[in-house]
Amino acid sequence: MAYKDLQAFIKDLEEANELKRISEPLDPYLEIAEVTDRVSKAVGPALLFEAARGSEFPVLTNAFGSYPRMHMSLGVDSLDEVGEQVNEFVEIEKPDSIMKKLKMIPKLAKMANIFPKEVAKGACQEVVYTGDDVDLSIMPVLTTWPEDGGPFITLPLVITKNPESGKRNVGMYRMQVFDKNSTGMHWHRHKGGAYHYELAEKKGERLEVAVALGPEPATTYAATAPLPDDIDEFLFAGFLRQSPVELVKCKTVDLEVPAESQFVLEGYVEPGERRREGPFGDHTGYYSLADDYPVFHVTALTHRKDAVYPATLVGPPPMEDCYMGKATERIFLPLIKKQLPEVVDMNLPLEGVFHNLCFVSVDKRFPGQVRRVMYALWSMGQMMFTKMIVVVDADVDVQNTSEVLWRMGNNVDPRRDVVILDGPLDALDHASPTAFFGGKMGIDATKKGPEDNHHREWPDSLRMSVEVQVRIDELWDKLGID
Repeated sequence: MAYKDLQAFIKDLEEANELKRISEPLDPYLEIAEVTDRVSKAVGPALLFEAARGSEFPVLTNAFGSYPRMHMSLGVDSLDEVGEQVNEFVEIEKPDSIMKKLKMIPKLAKMANIFPKEVAKGACQEVVYTGDDVDLSIMPVLTTWPEDGGPFITLPLVITKNPESGKRNVGMYRMQVFDKNSTGMHWHRHKGGAYHYELAEKKGERLEVAVALGPEPATTYAATAPLPDDIDEFLFAGFLRQSPVELVKCKTVDLEVPAESQFVLEGYVEPGERRREGPFGDHTGYYSLADDYPVFHVTALTHRKDAVYPATLVGPPPMEDCYMGKATERIFLPLIKKQLPEVVDMNLPLEGVFHNLCFVSVDKRFPGQVRRVMYALWSMGQMMFTKMIVVVDADVDVQNTSEVLWRMGNNVDPRRDVVILDGPLDALDHASPTAFFGGKMGIDATKKGPEDNHHREWPDSLRMSVEVQVRIDELWDKLGID
């Protein structure tokens, strides 16, 4: 069942022993982050800090920071289950028989209940501040690392509309709080919000922006999903929830926000206006460097009376965002396999922080197939940012990093099996000589044969005989080995 709001999710987390309440007063400046970092690294519970110094609102961190909590947030028993549901709806095609039409009815009935629905009022507007009354300091915004440029909002759903088509985009971009009514807007040039701003800037117009903090968890996740530009994130959230996202009109801008959000910021970004933002301790484990970004001017701040401030801490993996990234990997794998049927499985290892490493296993059948897979993956949406792709055979478990590294060490001739090319990179990649663009590497770690210009015999992997394995299994308890 879909969660009505974040409060319902917190209640379920507590009942499942997946949440720890912290009553000790702690400072949003570094202290809450240090506690969260230690718990995240230990794959510990979600944390509800009930006494954030300087604020009346509690702080929720690490809510998505484990596989069980990620499953709870999406209402599933496994992330692959969501991928199968996505694949099922993608396969809907025009029926050419009565039987096919009848079989489609349940699918279409589900689809009808996922479109966003506008409502007259929402809990997110129980308290309203506009104009000079806006003061962002009422929120316990965290400063997470010592050299951060200031406090950063880290789980915002940033909502904009394309100034030409009117299509909505919901993205997640960090926001440094500058003062009582302005923040940075750290959207990268490849993102939907940045594209909307670019279009408005060319027209010399302001771009209206709304920022929702803390809707129910599936909607928060949807803002991070790598969706095509023409897919509404609130529609995708409705699909994940199997229930529509309820939206309410903003007070000062022509945008809609999830009605059950904890906080909502409304405002605009001006064309041509930039301000130095950062540094920021990022998910790469390094500080992303300070740079100039657009400024978000807040015209209204609204919130629930019982609001909880949601935050995520990023830094050296594993951290909470790793589990959100793994959800994306499993949910969208079926779509990749639809385009590349030879793909067996894929792993974006935590150490690769989403865009640095990709392990993929393939059913290899013809010369050049491995390179075809590499090039195809680099052409797929946000996979274009992937810096290194390692391809292994179908029988290799790509979820086992140790096995992949073993195959790399044994199956690769660097001169023959390594591909180096140039392409777009994530804005946070600091190793490339220029921003946003640099080298990529593909590694073919599959077995080789004559079709790969390998004319030596390829040895068999070591495997114990099945008969001996079964015999030892039967004797194991008698051996007395723990």
